[in-house]
Amino acid sequence: MSFIVTGAAGFIGANIVRGLNQRGITDILAVDNLTKSDKFTNLADTVIADYLDKRVFIDLVKKGEITAPEAIFHQGACSDTMELDGHYMMENNYRYTLELFNWCQAKKIPFFYASSAATYGASSVFVEDVAYEKPLNVYGYSKYLFDQVLRREMQKGLTAPVAGLRYFNVYGRMEQHKGRMASVAFHQYHQFRKDGKVKLFEGCLGYANGDQKRDFVYIDDVIDVNMFCLDKSITGIYNCGTGHAQPFNDVALTVVNTLREQEGKEALTLEDAVAHDFIEYIPFPQALVGKYQAFTQADLTHLRAAGYDKPFKTVQEGTKAYMLELLKKYP
Repeated sequence: MSFIVTGAAGFIGANIVRGLNQRGITDILAVDNLTKSDKFTNLADTVIADYLDKRVFIDLVKKGEITAPEAIFHQGACSDTMELDGHYMMENNYRYTLELFNWCQAKKIPFFYASSAATYGASSVFVEDVAYEKPLNVYGYSKYLFDQVLRREMQKGLTAPVAGLRYFNVYGRMEQHKGRMASVAFHQYHQFRKDGKVKLFEGCLGYANGDQKRDFVYIDDVIDVNMFCLDKSITGIYNCGTGHAQPFNDVALTVVNTLREQEGKEALTLEDAVAHDFIEYIPFPQALVGKYQAFTQADLTHLRAAGYDKPFKTVQEGTKAYMLELLKKYP
């Protein structure tokens, strides 16, 4: 069996390659853009059959010179929610996805792609329905627009399965290259190791300090959902989160306590961690005003109805596992 993974050197893409390897699959064409070459380390511990630059790849697709794979996991995208270049975002995220989708339909290739919870914007309801989709930035819009294409094409009838996964706040191994877009847990690990404290935003949008809530989903769970889509050949748009919002304070406290426990120190309550300056609240950035989701929580009704029945890790479970991995990588 052969597979294509786009964005293969990125966070979720590299973990999908790793997940396929764990199934004994190594006939993988990895597609990415390594102009910023530091992402190569995400592929260094995986086994692939070949690598293509994304620009070469899409050109070969258009020319009909790529052999049809068993399936495509399309994870390649600009995921920077602060990116202001709308032309770049729409070409890179929307148009690129549309080209691959059309090719996959013509060749009857299952196509599993990365959508995003950013499609919901400031909505308080996170159900896969256009009535609740109000993106706050061009990144969210680029994902929203292709989701609408899929909905229209589903009504006409598809030649092969197509599933879009709306990722919520994913965290875990192989995200180090993302810089400011890496997870809160990743940044807090390095903050605590450097300064002995972690930082969170002060209260905003009606939430107390650090009490803004997100649906934080561990990378292993995200890969499990992707493999489920492959195994069951499902079609549609599905939320990919835990279904349970937890405050940023939970992430910060788990980071602090996990790292303290590795030093032989006792676990703290949130109040004690704040009082002893292990957690510091910083002003909310002006650049995020009007563009920030203070609450997200995936409605999993659709995913569960499709047959996915595995439990998701809590913030405490996933963040602790992640901290122990980071300790090995960045001792």
